[in-house]
Amino acid sequence: MTARPRLTVGLPVYNGEEYLAESLDALLGQTYEDFELVISDNASTDGTQDICRAYAAKDPRVRYLRLPRNIGATPNHNRLFAECRTELFKWASHDDLYARDLLQRCVEALDERPEVILAHADQAVIDGEGRVKVPYEYTLATASRRAPERFRSMLFEPGGDDFYGVIRADVLRRVKPMDSYHHADRTFVCEIGLHGPFHQVPELLYFRRDHPARAERANPSKRSRCVNLDPRRAGPLHPTPRLLAEYVLGFVSAIRRAPLSVADRRACYGHLVEWAASRARPGAGERVEDRTPVDPARLAVSVDDLVAGREGRPR
Repeated sequence: MTARPRLTVGLPVYNGEEYLAESLDALLGQTYEDFELVISDNASTDGTQDICRAYAAKDPRVRYLRLPRNIGATPNHNRLFAECRTELFKWASHDDLYARDLLQRCVEALDERPEVILAHADQAVIDGEGRVKVPYEYTLATASRRAPERFRSMLFEPGGDDFYGVIRADVLRRVKPMDSYHHADRTFVCEIGLHGPFHQVPELLYFRRDHPARAERANPSKRSRCVNLDPRRAGPLHPTPRLLAEYVLGFVSAIRRAPLSVADRRACYGHLVEWAASRARPGAGERVEDRTPVDPARLAVSVDDLVAGREGRPR
């Protein structure tokens, strides 16, 4: 690793002892090594701190930060980007898995395509044991050179996990930090997409773990999810209608802030009106995690073969 690496990987965590070590092994076992891994521990009360300190002691690429109190998931994510002093940035989840070549392929894609501002790879949903449940076919038109086409696709198509891609840090600094209303991550990624095209590496390299303790599962209501994102959302000043209204207005603000021509801005507003009118249609809220699991016998991929730290695990 050079004195100043090219990439910062920011990993927020709260009480993540069950899967954290697996994710750290996967990240630190990447074929691309020119990165710093910054962990921000949101005042965990389980064994997370001990795990983080152990990894920081044995790998100089790991920098461990611990908050004195739980500030919520969104401020913790934003805090990690504030620590970034590198050319590239990526958020990582403490319970997901990453194939050895994920960072290498994403950085190569950005180097080969100067116009691309974010690179990620094909993904699958895995269960608590790391078995593939649902492979996900990426269909979003985020590679389009036209901002309205990218925006419309991100509005209407079931999303990938572009939020966890490798992103040019100078672009992230030009967008509004992530908020904590309902689906604020979607408006955040859409605003990034208004600044330039994405690239999807056509290799299965990212594995999103779905388990009962994951934040989306543990907080089933819109309000509880938003309070998990930011405790300041608790109380009567943030009822569900406000959280939904902020969601829609977040798209409006993203369009207004983005560097668009008058014609492109008008087209994006038109797509937003069309999307808002369509929210009552069946399947509008589809989540990849909720799709019917595939028959494992039909899968040719082995997570254990692709992810560092899983060698020799019983099949």
